Amino acid sequence: MENTIAQKLQTLLTLQEIDSKLDSILKIRGDLPEEVRDLEDEIIGFETRIAKFQSEISTLNGTIDGLKNGQKDSEKLITRYKDQQMNVRNNREFDAITKEIELQELEMQLADKRINEAKARIRLIEDDLHTTQSVYNERKEDLKSKKQELDVITSENQEEERALKGERDKQAEKVDERLLKSYQKIRNNSLNGLAVVTVSRGACGGCFSVVPPQRQADIREHKKLIVCEHCGRIFGGVDTPDPAVTTTTSRR
Repeated sequence: MENTIAQKLQTLLTLQEIDSKLDSILKIRGDLPEEVRDLEDEIIGFETRIAKFQSEISTLNGTIDGLKNGQKDSEKLITRYKDQQMNVRNNREFDAITKEIELQELEMQLADKRINEAKARIRLIEDDLHTTQSVYNERKEDLKSKKQELDVITSENQEEERALKGERDKQAEKVDERLLKSYQKIRNNSLNGLAVVTVSRGACGGCFSVVPPQRQADIREHKKLIVCEHCGRIFGGVDTPDPAVTTTTSRR
């Protein structure tokens, strides 16, 4: 059996009350959850950067080791060539060996230059690594502190929040899927999270725009879903004025 408009509105009002209570709990936490997420993302970025620096340093050290091994090979060749020079038969062989020795010496000088360049690059990277590591450690401490603060606040309302979420799920199941989507869309577009409001003191309970008497009468009848012409929120009903206030006002 399909629910009447009045039943649908009552269900939405109850859902709104639960959501408002959950919003109040989340409001207590303030910006902490977002700050924690931002710090976690920032830390992941620092870890990636640190790993990149370490990998580059490792690669450069490998390059230096390779160049030093090449220098040792050149030293061995030079020693062998010099031994061969002692047994040459003519000047042409002597000149050829001399050129080979000069070539190996140039290779060693070039290796020295590249080794120095690599070491200079490593020093620069190590400076960046040290700076990044320091900031990374600070962010980790900040994250630890923020998480502890958030855990304390969360634990204070954990049971209430769990109970409210359970109630919300049950209530949401009673709402038509399309209506629930509309409700959620209005909530998401609302700064205060209100999607269903009542008319209070002749005005919309969401944007406080004046609601004409005839429209208030239509809202009271609960024959159809009526939304505020100004903010688009759903009207769940009209608050009944306090008789004492009404009497006082009429006397005036």
